[in-house]
Amino acid sequence: MKIVSLILMFFTLTMTAQDWANLGKYQKENAAVQLYGNQEGRVVFMGNSITEGWSTTLPEFFKGKPFINRGISGQTTPQMLLRFRQDVIDLKPEVVHILAGTNDIAENTGPISLEQIRDNVLSMVQLAKANGIKPIVCSVLPAYDYPWRPNKNPNIKIPKLNAMLAEIAAENSVMYLDYFSEMADNRNGLPQKYTTDEVHLTKAGYEVLERVFQKAINQLLAR
Repeated sequence: MKIVSLILMFFTLTMTAQDWANLGKYQKENAAVQLYGNQEGRVVFMGNSITEGWSTTLPEFFKGKPFINRGISGQTTPQMLLRFRQDVIDLKPEVVHILAGTNDIAENTGPISLEQIRDNVLSMVQLAKANGIKPIVCSVLPAYDYPWRPNKNPNIKIPKLNAMLAEIAAENSVMYLDYFSEMADNRNGLPQKYTTDEVHLTKAGYEVLERVFQKAINQLLAR
């Protein structure tokens, strides 16, 4: 059984290495979106499991709206940057909602500095603007600790990264969406009502995101 487990692990790692950014995840869905052409008010949500889980935990947020979820669980900003063209630009949205960075701090794909995380988000912003897409730079959500990778001090690092993200948003004249201030408790973590594990959100948590986002998107599209 141990040999079988090792073989399965080897093939899993091999497949991951072949598609490091999971470029294949949304290929069929992207092709279907492109058949419809441009759509007024289209928003692509680029992110990780927090974004991906939005569709399943609060599906009514997406129902009947031109909102496209392109979150992939576990992803970091270099992976998102690699798939940004096919999962965002080629879909021709009016707006892209970029919520990223917490998995970088957890070092899911290896060590990375806050400055490098910021620069990856900045590259996504620049790509969006160059293609006529309005980017929304989102604050990283609060996290006191990561259950899968403890002792990375996200409660200290996330506010520092958010300050950097707010700065690049201001410098590039794009919207900064501050979810952190709406959700953080006195530990710079998430209150129990908003989270299942200190990181991922309950329905009540997603309802906060919906409220903050809806106000922002109304302002942005009215400009």
